[in-house]
Amino acid sequence: MWRWIIFLAVLCVMVVCAVWLVQNPGDVTLQWRGMRIDTSVGVLAALVLIFSAIVALIYRFWNFLRRTPKAIGNAMAERRQRRGYTALGSGMVAVAAGDKAEARRAARKADRLLEGSTPLTRLLLAQSAQLDGDEQAAEKFFADMLDDPETRFLGLRGLLAQSLKAGDKVRALEIAEMAHRLRPDSEWVSATLFELQSASGKWLDASITNESMLKEKLLEKPEGERRKAILAYERSLTDADKAESLKHLKAAVSGAPDLLPAVAALAQRYIDDGQHRKAVTLIEKTWATSPHPDLVALYWKAKKVEDGLAKVKAGEQLAAAKKDHIESHLMMARASLDAGLWGEARAHLRAAGAGDGMEPSARVCQLMAELEEKEDNNLQKAHDWLVRAATAPADPKWVCNSCGNAVDPWSAHCGSCEAFDSYAWQAPKHVTAIAGPKLPKPVIAADEGTPAVTDQSAT
Repeated sequence: MWRWIIFLAVLCVMVVCAVWLVQNPGDVTLQWRGMRIDTSVGVLAALVLIFSAIVALIYRFWNFLRRTPKAIGNAMAERRQRRGYTALGSGMVAVAAGDKAEARRAARKADRLLEGSTPLTRLLLAQSAQLDGDEQAAEKFFADMLDDPETRFLGLRGLLAQSLKAGDKVRALEIAEMAHRLRPDSEWVSATLFELQSASGKWLDASITNESMLKEKLLEKPEGERRKAILAYERSLTDADKAESLKHLKAAVSGAPDLLPAVAALAQRYIDDGQHRKAVTLIEKTWATSPHPDLVALYWKAKKVEDGLAKVKAGEQLAAAKKDHIESHLMMARASLDAGLWGEARAHLRAAGAGDGMEPSARVCQLMAELEEKEDNNLQKAHDWLVRAATAPADPKWVCNSCGNAVDPWSAHCGSCEAFDSYAWQAPKHVTAIAGPKLPKPVIAADEGTPAVTDQSAT
């Protein structure tokens, strides 16, 4: 609409000028090189306009001739770029699908059309080489990406993955540190760096990385705090300074009260330092939420009890907060056996799983065998319980939640899958064989008057 308004306005101005020139014709005389031209002002104005239009057309035609080669070149480059990005997209899809041949073809085509000018092209070349099994070429492509600030992080990430795949953890740790300095907000790099540092026993460095992850909000606060507690416990085991070691142990128990190895270590430290009351308080507080067999001997040591009756009395105090827990019954059964209280021991073992119709664990069976031998010297019953212990459900151990690996004692990393803080105190899971289909036994045809006989031989 505005264009029409402007056009009409210009047209009105031109009409007004034309009318004014008609009403005021005037005369113009032009003399040049012996020639004389007489005309009116209106004709001269018309000639000037025509001349200007011709000059403008000539100028535009000249510009067209001058810019055409560049425009053609730009159009060809744009078309080449479009084809390159199409090949790049096809290559990424092929890498994701695991199509080696298509990934290789698309990577070469994208590199030729885009001339390796984009970070994605270099990444596709490296991933294509990885997919093709050419690790040396992949590493070369990733290394070349380090020279460009725009692709340096992608190159470091690729080299890190290459090192982890090759099992070179020393080099992987160096690359992860470089990548983390470049991008501390990368969750994958931070998590990988933490795992490598903790697996290498670099607990202080792992603590710094953990703090960085909390700062960047790459971890939930409860998970970060538990990691801090575990790292503090591990540092307490390696710190030669006793005061610092005790400080780390207290921090570990404060940050994760259910971290039983740290609780046991702190209780032992209190006992060694003569602070028995602190050890008793710590164990009783932990038993109320997380009863564990490793705390029993420490508790008796902290209470300074040695004979069986004293153990029974001390055990009653410890079990008061968790009377019905199996560990409380097993503790009391152990103390009663040492004190010669056979009836009390039997009652606690029955409550722990040795009752009729129950399936006791191996530890309960072993204690029952000891009870039968000590109480009545019934070696046959003791033997039966020991045989039963061999096939009884396993007692709780530290079991990895990631791979099912069972160990004792606890450690920060799983020795099988290397997962961090994956152990939980539980009974190991047993995988039973899948029963095959039951096949009918072949029947041997008999002669007339003779009964058929089932073949009992193995086939």
